[in-house]
Amino acid sequence: MFDEADGVAGVTGLLGIRGDGRTARGSGGGGRQALVQLFVLALVGAVGLVLGGTGASSADAVSACAGRPAKTVKFATGELRVYRSRAYACAVTVAKNPGKRRQMSVQLQARGARPVGDSGRYTTRAGPVTVPALHRCIRATGSISGTSGSTGWILC
Repeated sequence: MFDEADGVAGVTGLLGIRGDGRTARGSGGGGRQALVQLFVLALVGAVGLVLGGTGASSADAVSACAGRPAKTVKFATGELRVYRSRAYACAVTVAKNPGKRRQMSVQLQARGARPVGDSGRYTTRAGPVTVPALHRCIRATGSISGTSGSTGWILC
């Protein structure tokens, strides 16, 4: 969106404010322009904080699914995490060592229903996938680079 070096200059230029606090149209209203500049600086700083986050980590997978952790199945390349809320179940497969793209998948099935899944070449996780599971058993399977883990029927 904006370069870090000229972000403020670009925004103030869009508003017609010169570097000395005056507008491009005239030299009056110095106090008002200073207030506008202060507002623009605060706005650009806030946008920088939002866009310049710390990056994804395996803790982000926790917030991918709503509900309480119900089961975690660890395997060599990662883990399968299953969460349960009142009426829904959610699953995500998380890589042990995120970074390079590799084949990942997650599949979740409520008893008596078709499985729901997500698969592709991901860096950190596959999923989340969610199914309605009020008073139903569920099973989940997750895999990363050919290594997999499964829960069997749970939450019955």
